[in-house]
Amino acid sequence: MKPNMGTADKTARIAVAIIIAILYFTNLISGTLAIILFIIAALFLLTSLISFCPLYTALGISTRKETE
Repeated sequence: MKPNMGTADKTARIAVAIIIAILYFTNLISGTLAIILFIIAALFLLTSLISFCPLYTALGISTRKETE
C-alpha cells in the first residue's frame, strides 16, 4: 500500500472523526444515523493513521506531495 494521503487531508479526517465521536458520546446524535456516522468516523481515523485511502486508489487520486 503506497501512502496517498497528505497532511491536510489526514488532519481534516481526524478532526471530523473527533467531532462525530463527541456528538455520539454526548448523545446529540442517536439511532441508526449515529451508528453510521460512528462507523464513518472510525474509517476516517483508520485511513488517517495508515495514510492510505482505498477509494483514492480506485479513483486515481493522491493528496500526498511526491518527494524526490
